[in-house]
Amino acid sequence: MTTLRRRPLLALATAGLLATAACASGSATDDARQGGGSSSTASGSGRLTGTVTVFAAASLTKTFTEIGAEFEKAHPGVQVRFNFAGSSDLVAQLQQGAPADVFASADTTNMAKATGDSLTAAAPVDFASNTLEIAVPPGNPAGIASLADLAAPGVKVVLCAPAVPCGAAAAKVEAAGKVDLKPVSEEQSVTDVLGKVTSQEADAGLVYVTDVKAAGDAVEGVELAESAAAVNTYPIATLRASKNPAAAQAFLEAVTGEPGRRILAAAGFARP
Repeated sequence: MTTLRRRPLLALATAGLLATAACASGSATDDARQGGGSSSTASGSGRLTGTVTVFAAASLTKTFTEIGAEFEKAHPGVQVRFNFAGSSDLVAQLQQGAPADVFASADTTNMAKATGDSLTAAAPVDFASNTLEIAVPPGNPAGIASLADLAAPGVKVVLCAPAVPCGAAAAKVEAAGKVDLKPVSEEQSVTDVLGKVTSQEADAGLVYVTDVKAAGDAVEGVELAESAAAVNTYPIATLRASKNPAAAQAFLEAVTGEPGRRILAAAGFARP
C-alpha cells in the first residue's frame, strides 16, 4: 500500500497486477472449496492431500487404525489422524467445537445428537454392528458362565457408564436377563472396561465380541444368551465443519466399502 502511494505513475501497471492476482486468488479459493479448504488440495488428476481427522468410538481402535493405514497407502498425500474415545465423549467434544472431519459412533443414539445439532454434512451411513460378550481373565478364576453369575455375591464386575454405547447395551442385556448388576466401577469407554479385566482388577466385564477377539490371550470370552437384545449399529458421517471434505468423504467410502468391510469382518464385526 505504501509503495502505491509513493509511485502514482505506476498505478495503471499496479492495477493490472492486482487484477491478475485477484483472479488467481479467486481460482485458488474455488479450488480449495472443491478440494476441502485450507487443509487439502486436489490436483488436476484428483489426487487428495492434507489431513483427515477422524473421531471414532473406542471399540473401533484396531480396525480403524488398519483402515487408516491402507487409506494412506492408497492416497499418499493424505495423513489420517484419529481420536478414539467413548462415543458420548466424542459428541461432547464436537459440540464444543473440536475440529474433526469424520465421526464414527458405536451407536445411533450418539450419532443422532450430532445430526440434531447440525454437525454432520450428510446423512450418516451404517457400516457395522456389534454385540456384547463377557470378558474374564485367563483361566476364568471366578468361574463365570452366564450373565446371572455376574450378580453373584463377591463377583467384581465392570461395566461401561450408561451414557456410553456399551453401557446402554449392558442395560438392555440386564433387562433381557432380568438381572440387576452392581458394578464396582463404570468406565467411559469399552477399552477401559477391558483394561480392568486384563489387569485382573475385575473378575469380569461386559465388552463387545470384537474386543474379546482383539485382546487375544489376554482375556477369555463367555457368550451371552441375552446378547441378541442389544445389537449396536455403528454409523459414520462426514462433518459440516470439515476443512478437508473431499478426503473425509473418501475415508467414509473406504470404511463402508473396501478395505473397510474386509477389515471389520476379520475383526468380528457383523454387517449392519
